[in-house]
Amino acid sequence: MSATYENLLYELDAASGILTITLNRPTKLNALNAATIADIDAAVQRALDEPGVRGIIFTGSGEKAFVAGADIAELAALTPAQAARAAEYGQEVFARIEESTKPVVAAVNGFALGGGCELAMACHLRVAADNARFGQPEVNLGLLPGYGGTQRLPQLVGKGKALELLLTADAVKADEALRLGLANHVVPLAELLPFCRQLLAKIIGKAPLAVGLVLECVNAHYAKDLDGYEAEAQAFGKVFESDDFKEGTAAFVEKRPAVFTGK
Repeated sequence: MSATYENLLYELDAASGILTITLNRPTKLNALNAATIADIDAAVQRALDEPGVRGIIFTGSGEKAFVAGADIAELAALTPAQAARAAEYGQEVFARIEESTKPVVAAVNGFALGGGCELAMACHLRVAADNARFGQPEVNLGLLPGYGGTQRLPQLVGKGKALELLLTADAVKADEALRLGLANHVVPLAELLPFCRQLLAKIIGKAPLAVGLVLECVNAHYAKDLDGYEAEAQAFGKVFESDDFKEGTAAFVEKRPAVFTGK
């Protein structure tokens, strides 16, 4: 069974109950734009309402990227108020994934940077191909994460390491992500989707109500810090007023090093 979306593929295997949602902007390395976030929102809400869906896999099209970040050209055109609202909406969509009572696995097939890392972290489990790279490089552009990255990364790897990754913009390879707890498993790229299906099949073979309640209880411990998320969204909007954001995005588009002034 399949359904049509602008920037993703929605493919349900009725026999197993496993839904595969594939981010499908291969020429943009599956970068997240507003239309893609809206597609994810619609697909997730449909999956949660569809009785035949028992587990969900998120992955990216192609072999290079899960999601290589956000659409920088689109972001550069936003006003501060629009940027804050975009961050709030992205947080809402990713929270829906995190709060799902159906298990969600990220099959990370390559780059998971910026919004891609945030999407992977919103999933309950992360399986990385051996070519995967995780990172939050937003400060290179005069930005910061806007879809929950400042909140979820510390939960997974600890405050100190999360701050190092957020402040240096360093990316980590799959084996390091596994060591840090950012990835649950690392497998060869060719085995990624079969492994994720096997993992989900094992989970959905358990009592569905108990599985859902386990997810609810674990999420209750890590309940969304409203002050932290609000602070992130407002900060995301604020950086759009800065010269550094304008310089960072211009340098990215012009393929040159950025020169930041802190203004």
